[in-house]
Amino acid sequence: MEAQIQNSSGVEFAVGCILSIKTTLGEEFQAQVITFDPSSNVLILQEGVKSGSGPKRNIRLLNANYIKELTFLGQGEDPLDINKCFLDLNTLQAREDSAIRQAEIDAERIGVGVSAEARIIFDALAKTLPVRWDKTNIVVMNEVHVCSPYLPENVTGGTPAANERVRKVLEFEKKRLQARSAGQ
Repeated sequence: MEAQIQNSSGVEFAVGCILSIKTTLGEEFQAQVITFDPSSNVLILQEGVKSGSGPKRNIRLLNANYIKELTFLGQGEDPLDINKCFLDLNTLQAREDSAIRQAEIDAERIGVGVSAEARIIFDALAKTLPVRWDKTNIVVMNEVHVCSPYLPENVTGGTPAANERVRKVLEFEKKRLQARSAGQ
């Protein structure tokens, strides 16, 4: 059974039909209609790619307002046929693990109980050096510690060269913060 779904412009999207689409952003692609949500005007499409490890598909959500040209290429099989769906569980697990690792890394970069200035200094150090929080202290290269109030004289530990590098970044960032606050 073919479901006909109509968007606000009067264009009908039949589930399973294969379309060639040009977007207002200049992108061109072919995809099969999975469904259309008229309330949000979003078209759910499936781009099929064959590879040696089995059929792989990309799902794309496209706001129908961004469709510049639309060409009907034919009717395909039911895109949601449970007997023909393929899920690569290993790839999904790897993507989930990667996302979790990235979320953990991002969470470690958030200082808890520290000032906005401390976060700015942390971010400045993180641009060029490996850093992490140890409660309210900034730990640089796992050896240099910067304690509140995050001044160059609050740098301890590590080699003299590492200390000097961290102190220079702190001095520069403190000057930049002072210049910014003086300009406001």
